[in-house]
Amino acid sequence: MRVIKLALISILALFMVLCFFSLMMPSTVLVSRAVDINAPADTIKIYVRDLNQWTKWVKGMESKDVKIESAKEADLGTQVLTITSITDTTVVSIWESKKASSQESTIRFIPAAERNLTIVQWQFVQKLKWYPWEKFGSFMNDKILGPMMEDNLLHLKQLSEHQTVNFNSITNSAQ
Repeated sequence: MRVIKLALISILALFMVLCFFSLMMPSTVLVSRAVDINAPADTIKIYVRDLNQWTKWVKGMESKDVKIESAKEADLGTQVLTITSITDTTVVSIWESKKASSQESTIRFIPAAERNLTIVQWQFVQKLKWYPWEKFGSFMNDKILGPMMEDNLLHLKQLSEHQTVNFNSITNSAQ
C-alpha cells in the first residue's frame, strides 16, 4: 500500500512540475520560411490565391485523398484548409485539424528592389492551450513544418520562374 501511495504522489508531483514548466513556455508557436523568386508578384499570386493551383507546387495536394471543394476550401483528409483572406500582399488561410486544433498560415509577397524579384514568406502560427503535452509537442513544429515549407516554396519558385517542377528531386537531394 505504501508503494502505491508513493507512486501516486510521485506521479502527481511530476505532473505538477510539467504543468509549471509548460506555463512558462510561450503559448504561440511560429514557423516561417522565405524564398526569393525571380518573377513579379502578380505571376506568383496566380498559383497561391487559388487552391486548385496548389496541386502544381504543394506536394501532396495532387493526392486522391485531397478533395478541393472550391478555390478557397479543400479537405486534406486529416485537415480542412480554408483561405480566409486575400490582399495585394498576403494570402491568409486556416489549417484546421479534425481534432479541433488549428494553425493560421500567411503567405506574404514582398517586392524587392529589383523589378522582377519577389520575396515570398510563408509562416504558420499555432496558438497552444496550457496542456503540457501540447506545449512540449510544439517543439517539433519547426522540424516537421520547416522542411515541408522549404520544399513547397522551392516548387513555387520553379513554377513561377517557368522551370519544370519535380516533387521528388528537391526532397531527395535534401536527404
